[in-house]
Amino acid sequence: MKTLNIQKLHQRPSAAAMIPAIMDSQKIAFETISVANWREQYPYTPQVRFRMAHDEAAVYLHYCVSEDSVRAVATEDNGRVWEDSCCEFFSQPADDDTYYNIECNCAGTILVGCGKGREGRELAPLSVLEKIDRWSTFGRCPFEERMGTYDWQLALIIPLSTFFQHQIKPLSGRTIRANFYKCGDALQKPHFLSWNPIDIEKPDFHRPDFFGELTFE
Repeated sequence: MKTLNIQKLHQRPSAAAMIPAIMDSQKIAFETISVANWREQYPYTPQVRFRMAHDEAAVYLHYCVSEDSVRAVATEDNGRVWEDSCCEFFSQPADDDTYYNIECNCAGTILVGCGKGREGRELAPLSVLEKIDRWSTFGRCPFEERMGTYDWQLALIIPLSTFFQHQIKPLSGRTIRANFYKCGDALQKPHFLSWNPIDIEKPDFHRPDFFGELTFE
């Protein structure tokens, strides 16, 4: 099981677009999302890096991706973003079996769900989603699949209120279980990459039993 220490930001970003520069200034290192758990069926592996930080109010995420095509067809939050060029963060921030899936495509369209398994998940209301600030090098307009090599970045400010079924207090000193993913179900080269390995036969990210651990400074 992988583990990761999450640094506390010294400067709070007022917008998601500030996250890369602030993380650079604090020398927060990148991790890779590179485990192709189902390589025989899905051999393509784009280059994916991420880094995370936090403070009393939010969790901050920065993804960097290089892939052979990009797609951002989902136009509304809580839509089918996993079919697009999509980066995902699944976590169990509370001391129970509930986990949250936060999935965002390369144009900043986001989905947030909550539950104890794949079925019967509750989607976050608009009032929660609109507080998640998003920045992408592609901007925020949807587009059909574009072929060719693309390098893109995505940054998110995820307020603790995003975990809408719980009253999550600042994470300093805590260890939670989580995993990070990159997928693109409807791309010409579909792929399903994870940070922590998932040892099952078919692609399924809704497996908290294969989460790693994040320890917050």
